[in-house]
Amino acid sequence: MNCYDFDRTVFFPDSSYLFVTYCLRRYPRAVLRAMPGTMLTGLLKLCGLRETRDLKEKIFSFLPYLDDVDGIVQAFWAENFDAGIADWYLRRRRDDDVILSASPEFLLRPAAERLGVRLIATRMDRHSGEIIGKNCHDYEKVTRFYREFPGQRPENFYSDSLSDSPMARISERAWLVEDRETLRHWPETNGGLR
Repeated sequence: MNCYDFDRTVFFPDSSYLFVTYCLRRYPRAVLRAMPGTMLTGLLKLCGLRETRDLKEKIFSFLPYLDDVDGIVQAFWAENFDAGIADWYLRRRRDDDVILSASPEFLLRPAAERLGVRLIATRMDRHSGEIIGKNCHDYEKVTRFYREFPGQRPENFYSDSLSDSPMARISERAWLVEDRETLRHWPETNGGLR
């Protein structure tokens, strides 16, 4: 099996950012209601007083003001899926692929279904924007992977971010994705840190 980060790896640019801007254009009152809290939490995070989880929940705190989140997510992917999925990924895609992402599961589920792959992502209440459990980032990706696939390890792992080094370490081979198309060996795997 091969494992992939999603945003800026399999999909470009970033699904959460694109979804929020999509909603801002179509449902501005909902998104703008959440904007002051998001900006304040963003500043507090820059000062080290809030966690990424807090900021992510604030970013998605506009969800309660939407009438049909599932329908909006489906419409979002109908507009953005084809242009956003990387060609290099489509050439490599296998039925046993797994996507591991810090983005919300409710947002990525339709894309994973269209690709026909497994999804492990941040569990978020799609009606409140609250994260359920831990943000699926860094070591949490490894924890969630082993929970789903005990005793297994990926043949290949692909990501655009060195913050995914914990997944790279447990994989047979790891690849850093650059410039939407360029793949190079993961820096740490060449240093023997696996």
